[in-house]
Amino acid sequence: MTMNLVIVESPTKSKTIEKFLGKNYTVRASMGHLRDLPKSTFGVDVENNFEPKYINIRGKGDLIKELKTLAKKADKVFLATDPDREGEAISWHLAHILDIDPTKKCRIEFHEITSTAIKDALKHPRTIDMEKVDAQQARRIIDRIVGYQLSPLLWRKIRKGLSAGRVQSVAVRIIADREKEIAEFVPQEYWTLNAKLRENSKAPIFEAELTKYKGKKLELKNAEQAHAAEEALSKANYIVSEASKKERKRKAAPPFTTSSLQQEANKKLNFTAKKTMMVAQQLYEGVSLGKNSVGLITYMRTDSVRFADSARDEIRSYIVDTYGKEFCPAKPNVFSSKKNAQDAHEAIRPTSILRTPLEVANHLTKDQLKLYTLIWNRAVASQMSDALYDVTTLLIGAGDYQLRASGAILKFPGFLQLSGKSAEDEKEKPVPYLPVGTEVLLHKLMPAEQHFTEPPAHFTEATLVKELEEKGIGRPSTYAPTIQTILDRGYVAKDGKKLVITELGILVVDMLTTYFSGLINIPFSAEMEDSLDEIAENHADKNEIISKFYVPFSKDLAEADKAIVAVDLPVEVSDVPCEKCGRLMVIKEGRFGKFLACPGFPDCRNAKPILKKIGIKCPICGGDIIERKTKTRKIFYGCENHTKDANSCSFISWDKPTEEKCPKCSSMMLEHFEKTGRKKLYCVNQECSNSKPVRKVSKTNA
Repeated sequence: MTMNLVIVESPTKSKTIEKFLGKNYTVRASMGHLRDLPKSTFGVDVENNFEPKYINIRGKGDLIKELKTLAKKADKVFLATDPDREGEAISWHLAHILDIDPTKKCRIEFHEITSTAIKDALKHPRTIDMEKVDAQQARRIIDRIVGYQLSPLLWRKIRKGLSAGRVQSVAVRIIADREKEIAEFVPQEYWTLNAKLRENSKAPIFEAELTKYKGKKLELKNAEQAHAAEEALSKANYIVSEASKKERKRKAAPPFTTSSLQQEANKKLNFTAKKTMMVAQQLYEGVSLGKNSVGLITYMRTDSVRFADSARDEIRSYIVDTYGKEFCPAKPNVFSSKKNAQDAHEAIRPTSILRTPLEVANHLTKDQLKLYTLIWNRAVASQMSDALYDVTTLLIGAGDYQLRASGAILKFPGFLQLSGKSAEDEKEKPVPYLPVGTEVLLHKLMPAEQHFTEPPAHFTEATLVKELEEKGIGRPSTYAPTIQTILDRGYVAKDGKKLVITELGILVVDMLTTYFSGLINIPFSAEMEDSLDEIAENHADKNEIISKFYVPFSKDLAEADKAIVAVDLPVEVSDVPCEKCGRLMVIKEGRFGKFLACPGFPDCRNAKPILKKIGIKCPICGGDIIERKTKTRKIFYGCENHTKDANSCSFISWDKPTEEKCPKCSSMMLEHFEKTGRKKLYCVNQECSNSKPVRKVSKTNA
């Protein structure tokens, strides 16, 4: 009997695929890379064409031995790692370890984990794509050069534990530059003036905004100008000078790429980029649907917005059957990928649109269902008809002034039907069409409103991902680990959703900008990504690209090491005495943020977390309520007397306690933010009708 071995990356994927194949196939997981550059040494011979020194990863010996045994017994070995450069490199390493000729057809590729896709891939094996492997090696070697030569400089000059990276350092600089813009921003005063008008005393009222004076754009910069305009408009006659009524189309957004999925999941679901990719990986690798296990979405690392013809046709048929022919355009909607998109994979979509969120809901976790619903809705909507609006615009003369009124009425929902929307944004107001020359009545002149220009917004994970993508920095698969790294290193902190630069981040960025302007230069980072693409497409040589980077970098490194004077970071002393030796503890910063440590180290090794009091007393024992964090750094609130001891105070809550008292029972009110961002208060007393079920924090995770 023929025996074939299929090697994938994850055990979840292997279990799913094994169910699709017969007894002639054994499926095993490599658990990611089996070979890599050594951790303890540099591992790159810069004098010998940047030759990397790969070694088997410690702790994977038993797995390597098992795969070698299975490979020797197998008639054929198929390397089925992920369909990207990283996956190609893992297959190349596997071929080396298992003594497989990479020029033989041993590599299979699929973009969804379904029975059809897997069996089709096995019919079309190919050789390992060495251009992709070289592109991944170039990225790995350049990142190793930066990490192992620049990071130690930061250790010597600032403090141990810091790191620098080709992408992460640019990301920190982008956030630092935005913080500088915000700090230097000078608000500018301006005023707006609106009027409520109607054709006659019985006609509907509509609103118009003051926009021009004597044919030129009007800017009301102070109260005097605003009040002068108010006075003139209160006495003016209002006559329609221009009128138009047009149909406006609103097109559906394209299906998700890695970047747009991370952005939308952050906005709509409040998922971090890391969480989005983790949950998407679960949906891709396979979920048990009763007796069968199947991948619910296509490969989630992609920058393409196209669908396979079969998938597109299935979606269009579903739209016709569910919503009617008028909701499916005559020709399929086609979207253009961004300039640097590799377009090797499809957009992120359900593997079958017939598996609706409702049908799979019972088989998914809460987070899986949220993300699957987001992906499913976006995929279907992308192939639906445009939403159509009747847009009416009136320009109304009032002496030397001109006002503008514009409104839209939804006449065909198109893709909006999927979300149940029946009207445009609530801010849109209907405006009646009035012929030119119509005299309208002033119903009410609204008081002039003072405003000030706003500074640029702080970056969130969603907007940072968007910025990195637009600037061409990194690849979609690197955004989540990059954000996590700069948070872990303490260069950036989170304030709600906002990403805020820290003092350490400013210090590191200033140093790198001064001495390594080429490295953390945005155009350079984008050009490097283009160079890696050229290697993958066999248009550039790997070693030439690395050398072009390394020569100026090594020169900058030598000069910086001589010029930079070590920074003596000030020690922040707290008012908390050490329980063991009595010294006042100092505030240190580690991988997971700030903590208290005894200055007597190494004689005294006492350390503990910083307790952040919120100024509210515990409703159970009267102790101070403090802000705490889980192991995954999610914030919750608990009494200072809450410990793992079963007899300690039991008060703990995901939602923030407030000083407000319940109007029904006078208990404490908790503050909860809904998905829409709306704040809601509810009573902590579970027996009160003003309460809601409270999700408890597991003590083992806290």
